[in-house]
Amino acid sequence: MPDKIPMTIPPTHLLRELGTFRSVARIAVGGRLEPVAMAAGEPVMALPGFGFGDLAMTALRRQLRKAGFNALKWGLGTNKGDVPTLLPRLIEQLEQAATLHEQPLRLVGWSLGGYLAREAARERPDLVAQVITLGSPIKGGPKYTAAASAYKLLGWDLDAIEAKVTERESVLLQTPVTYIWSKRDGVVDWRATQDMGDTSATNIEVDCSHMAMVFDPLVSHIVLTQLRRSLIN
Repeated sequence: MPDKIPMTIPPTHLLRELGTFRSVARIAVGGRLEPVAMAAGEPVMALPGFGFGDLAMTALRRQLRKAGFNALKWGLGTNKGDVPTLLPRLIEQLEQAATLHEQPLRLVGWSLGGYLAREAARERPDLVAQVITLGSPIKGGPKYTAAASAYKLLGWDLDAIEAKVTERESVLLQTPVTYIWSKRDGVVDWRATQDMGDTSATNIEVDCSHMAMVFDPLVSHIVLTQLRRSLIN
């Protein structure tokens, strides 16, 4: 179990999401960021968070296209949080896309989408060249998120999910992962969104609310920089 993570996210933490408006204001400075070298059409799939679908990732996909990537939708409708059902379906999507594009994909996942991306890479490293997570509940599943109560109402055993998440970590990741996280995250406890125990991982802190991570220009710039860096290395 992660150290010093509260059993539940206090409702007052959701007030941090008011910082979303700061990210809207920062869009104006996006054009002054140092440009990232153009990609050559490499496929990148954007995975939405719990309760959201492809529409939520529109702004991020637009930035990916501007940078020369082939920005793909995940195509699985609304992310309803049922990981055991969604993960095999995601892997099927990745198999089809990897075959079509004749190369493994890079995955950028927001919130639960990032967890799904990471676990798909764990199961099928041949299909995933890189994973970037945005405020994703890497530790403990939904237990350390504002969605914990919703999962309980649906009858999910949060302790059992946490144990399963921990068990899966016995299979080491072969795919490079970048964890983008923020102490101003009001949806997922920030201590559950990074992996300091993996020396091969990159953990990057940003000043951003959870909901704004998919369109904040500074976060997008970090995502593009990390994607481009992986192409060079």
